[in-house]
Amino acid sequence: MPVARHLLVSGKVQGVGFRYFAQMTAVEHNVNGWTKNLENGSVAIHAEGTPEQIDTFIKSIKKGNHFAKVHEIQEEPASVESFTSFRIKY
Repeated sequence: MPVARHLLVSGKVQGVGFRYFAQMTAVEHNVNGWTKNLENGSVAIHAEGTPEQIDTFIKSIKKGNHFAKVHEIQEEPASVESFTSFRIKY
C-alpha cells in the first residue's frame, strides 16, 4: 500500500544540484513524485512509495549531495496521487 509525504527541505539546497540529487535518489529507492525550488530558498518534495522506501529515501535526502547542506526537513503526510516517475518541476 503506497503512502505519500510532503517534504520541505531547508538549508543550502538551491543552486547546488539538489533537485537532481533528489530525483536520482528517488529512482534508487523506487520513489515517485516530484521536487521543486520554492521562492524562499527551500525545496519542496512530494514522495510516494512504500513506508520503507519513503523512510530510506528521506534518510538519504537528509545527507544531501556534495554541495548541499540540509539543515532541516519538515515532513507531513500527503495524498497519494499515483505518480509513475519522479520529476523536477520548474
